[in-house]
Amino acid sequence: MSRTPFRFAEGTAVVTGAAGGMGAHVARLLAERGSDLVLVDRDGAKLDAVAGGIRAAHPGLSVTTETVDLADRDAVDALAGRIRAGHPEIRLLVNNAGVALGGDFARLTIDEFDWVMDVNFRAPVRLTHALLPALTARPGGHVVNVSSLFGLIAPPGQSAYCSSKFALRGFSEVLRGELAQAGTTVTTVHPGGIATGIAESARVGVNIPADEAAKGKRDFQKLLTFPADRAAEQIVEAIEKRRPRLLIGISAKVPDALARLAPVNGLRLLSRLLGSAGRTQRTAGAR
Repeated sequence: MSRTPFRFAEGTAVVTGAAGGMGAHVARLLAERGSDLVLVDRDGAKLDAVAGGIRAAHPGLSVTTETVDLADRDAVDALAGRIRAGHPEIRLLVNNAGVALGGDFARLTIDEFDWVMDVNFRAPVRLTHALLPALTARPGGHVVNVSSLFGLIAPPGQSAYCSSKFALRGFSEVLRGELAQAGTTVTTVHPGGIATGIAESARVGVNIPADEAAKGKRDFQKLLTFPADRAAEQIVEAIEKRRPRLLIGISAKVPDALARLAPVNGLRLLSRLLGSAGRTQRTAGAR
């Protein structure tokens, strides 16, 4: 596996979920280091604002925007085709986009469950698969998959979200081993309580009472404390140093330690503490 520092200015970086939060900050930091950018999000207006600011600050860079709903598999495949055609020198893929869904599994619909899996897991898999020839064309490429605190623990009420983030974690670990010989590296990111707007925009199952959903959102909004810009700085540093794994915040590091030291009883207690609010809202900042 290549351990030479990642060279940001040698090609194009693709960042999903780039219209706000960690994704927008990561995009700005990559531009500061000289990366051309393809920025992807479903919110076109916010995405254009982020891209406009980057273009103004770095007029010599190429900054392309793609407004795409990553829940639409055909749209994801078409996006990958456009990126391949317009940006042959792709050196970095940051699968940051994520959606949240709260509610006990018995009260979720299969369509709701599949929506989370499509955005959080299948879209990163499809994009990675389509862009892999460019990323591995020469040594030095890099992939970042943003998993979650809930890719480490599995509290009640988070069946869809945990399934997607555990799956992304497993996919990343397999990919890391498979791509090592090509000199392409992989970082898995597990954020804890990141201060973004994701809690406000999260969906709640249609069968969850409104008062229960509102309380869950209020409870978890209080946990959004780690600044998104600092989280982005850590992600970009992990890219440069080609770290295989990044835990952001104490709310990710403590559960990870418990998972290693007491994989059953320790995580059972932690999941129980998170579970009452987690039944209607995913934990703060778990991207």
